[in-house]
This record gives sequence, structure tokens and C-alpha cells, in this order.
Amino acid sequence: MKHKDLAMIALFVTLTIVGAQISIPIATVPITLQVLMIFLTGYFLRPYHAFLAQAIYLLLGILGLPVFSGFSGGFASILGPTGGYLISFPIAALVVSFSKKDYFSMFIYGILGICIIYFFGVLVLTYHLKDFTKAIMIGLVPFIGIDFVKMFLAIIIAKRVLKVVEV
Repeated sequence: MKHKDLAMIALFVTLTIVGAQISIPIATVPITLQVLMIFLTGYFLRPYHAFLAQAIYLLLGILGLPVFSGFSGGFASILGPTGGYLISFPIAALVVSFSKKDYFSMFIYGILGICIIYFFGVLVLTYHLKDFTKAIMIGLVPFIGIDFVKMFLAIIIAKRVLKVVEV
């Protein structure tokens, strides 16, 4: 692995950590920029590197570093109600990274990334709530529209940056 690859992986781990701490208290669960960073990770990095960046982020949190939203961390975060969303991040970044960097491809793979995040997120939330409908109403409905906005924003950012910088 080249130095540039390591630097890019470290950059996107850091951006995800920062994005997790930027919180907008709109719903029951505050909205963070983590998902935006997942998209950017996928749009900028090759598949293995995108997966690795988010796996490192996840591992740092599991090891107890306060990298998850609200400066939380520890294995309990993965086992908690929002653990499914966290677990999905490496997989979602991997899938998003398969886009061919044209608008249509980025949109399609972005939707797949959203599906992965919500599949794992709602699955684990359903386990904790013991109610699938409630999990959908709490863990998907308030956030899905905002996550599509984040996806479109990530596509715009990626397309503009990739025009002028070779990543």
C-alpha cells in the first residue's frame, strides 16, 4: 500500500470521526454527518481502502476511543440500539466505492449504500425494540430523506473535487 493510500484512509477515518461529532438535534436521535462521510469515503477511495477506512473507524470505537456520535465509544455502542448502523458503515462504503464516478452510477450505488445502512440499522433496532414497525418509525422514517440529501451533497462534492484533484 502506498503512502498516498494510507494518507487517504487516515483522512477519511478522521473525517468520519469529525462528522460523527457534528450533531443537529432535529429528531429523537440527533442527525450527524457520519452518513455523508460514508458516501464521501466510497466516492473517493477504491473498494478495499473504503472498507478499510470505515473498518478502522469502527475498530477505534469498539476499542473505546470516543469516535462515535456524542463522543461515545466502546463495545457497548455496537451492541446498543444504533449498533447496526455502525456495523453497516464498512459494508456501505465498500458498495458505494464500486460506482464508476459518473452521476448515475454514484446515485445507484449511493442508494445501495443507504439500503445497507438501514437494513442493518433497522434490524438491530428491531431486536432492541421488539417491534419492527416502531423500529421503522424511529430509525428510518425521520432520517431517510435527510440521508438522500447527504448522498446528493456527497455526489456534488466528489464530482467537483475529482475534476481538479487526482485521488
